[in-house]
Amino acid sequence: AGLNIENIDYSKYEDMELNVLQDSLADIQAKIIRLGAINLAAPEEIAAESKRKEELDVQYNDLTEALEKLTGAIKTIDLETKTRFQDSFDSINKRMKEVFSKLFGGGFAELALTENDALNAGVVIMARPPGKKNSSISQLSGGEKALTALALVFAIFELNPAPFCILDEVDAPLDDANVTRFCTLLEELIKITNTKFIIVTHHALTMSKMNRLYGVTMPEKGISQLVAVDLQKAEGMVA
Repeated sequence: AGLNIENIDYSKYEDMELNVLQDSLADIQAKIIRLGAINLAAPEEIAAESKRKEELDVQYNDLTEALEKLTGAIKTIDLETKTRFQDSFDSINKRMKEVFSKLFGGGFAELALTENDALNAGVVIMARPPGKKNSSISQLSGGEKALTALALVFAIFELNPAPFCILDEVDAPLDDANVTRFCTLLEELIKITNTKFIIVTHHALTMSKMNRLYGVTMPEKGISQLVAVDLQKAEGMVA
């Protein structure tokens, strides 16, 4: 046991009984036996696992730091996106009210969010033409729905105009008075945005307001021919 019998202080053991010590020793030996075989490679395994744990701790700290940076970036992006969306939404809403009033000769229209969270909310269109008390946009006629949609599209288009804009028979459900308002608004948009509008239409009044007409005719069966007319030149020739 590594003890020097000459250095033992027997006074420490005067009150101990031999049989009690023997029983305690037997219990300890039984516990050691129950532990099973001793793994002599355990120290090396502990050292290897400790080194691996250190490496994993470093990786965990790197991932935690990266996650914190990513979370911060997401919050910053969400905040900027929300700010930009709200600014754009307010600008479009303000312009839509003006465009709607021009197209209908009065009335009221606006956009509203379905909830306070701008990034996840839906957008509701509320429109009330002059002289009507509708509670839903579904109660409007086909022409009124078309004009309301045009008011929204043009309001968005003014915010970020493109060099070209194609409108495919948007005037089909409109009467002559509304077509006139529609064409007048187009002329204003051309001056504001400098956009070239390409309009597909069958409405004679809309055609008369355009600068140039392109039509497709079939002089012979199966043969299509493109016909172009410059209305400004034609008016000059007539004059």
